[in-house]
Amino acid sequence: MVNKPPSNDLPSEHERIGIDTNVFIYFLEDHPRYGKWCSSLFDQIEVGRNPAVTSTITLLELLVQPYRDQKDDLAPKIFALVGTYPKLTWIPVTMEIADHGAQLRARYRLSTPDAIQLATAINYKASRFYGNDRGLRKVQEIQCLILDDVI
Repeated sequence: MVNKPPSNDLPSEHERIGIDTNVFIYFLEDHPRYGKWCSSLFDQIEVGRNPAVTSTITLLELLVQPYRDQKDDLAPKIFALVGTYPKLTWIPVTMEIADHGAQLRARYRLSTPDAIQLATAINYKASRFYGNDRGLRKVQEIQCLILDDVI
């Protein structure tokens, strides 16, 4: 069952969204400030209310800390958890996404991962992109919702 949303900035029904890595981290770690809101967002994805896209860069970023801490047993748990959302599509970095990401990075001076995430969301027709990097505020090609601004 979908929890009652703690914020009005959750997407409308059937609205495709893009999700940055930090939203996954806040959800997985049940972050004290962002965890409940992120859980509501992932509940909506899980029940099929909202399709979502993210780059496979997200998986890379999620796995770094467990591998760095030599907690290799966490990797299969992360794979299992992120694989349970049928309405969440993992998009590989293609030549088209890399090119679009480079354009966004040049225009807005974004980090490479943020540019790839945004290019992925835009190329897959997401109407919103959720993240928590202040640099996203200047992006005009897609509505970026910064968690610090909505929670």
